[in-house]
Amino acid sequence: MAGAEVYTPANPTCKIMTFRPTMDEFKDFNQYLVYMESQGAHRAGLAKVIPPKGWKPRRTYDDIDDLMIDAPIQQMVAGQSGLFTQYNIQKKPLSVQEFRRLANSDMYCTPRYLNYEDLERKYWKNLTFVSPIYGADVSGSLYDEVGRFHTYLDFF
Repeated sequence: MAGAEVYTPANPTCKIMTFRPTMDEFKDFNQYLVYMESQGAHRAGLAKVIPPKGWKPRRTYDDIDDLMIDAPIQQMVAGQSGLFTQYNIQKKPLSVQEFRRLANSDMYCTPRYLNYEDLERKYWKNLTFVSPIYGADVSGSLYDEVGRFHTYLDFF
């Protein structure tokens, strides 16, 4: 139809975008995430956020052990010869302390490797034997009162 406007989504090429929020924008990070999505950042699956000058990260993460990961996901991968299927299975809630213990266990800790190519090869080779577990969309904060903002956190 002549004169009709065509809708083009933001970030149609799905490129990874970089954002530099001000300190005020950074304080309400959930609202800043809404802005990032309005710009199409979610289309790439991730984005880079550079904190504003003056922002300081937390000095220690020793006191977040009780933070709960309500819906950890275990990725089950099955297949062979280049044809694979992935299933996501929601596991029972875990505390960060339990997740840390699991991540550092013999089954899930990083194996010895020669270089990053060797590490990547080992990851893909073992993916059907050791199913990764990750936590996402955890409501809370990893920052102390000085640099605090609340958002959804991902643990891998």
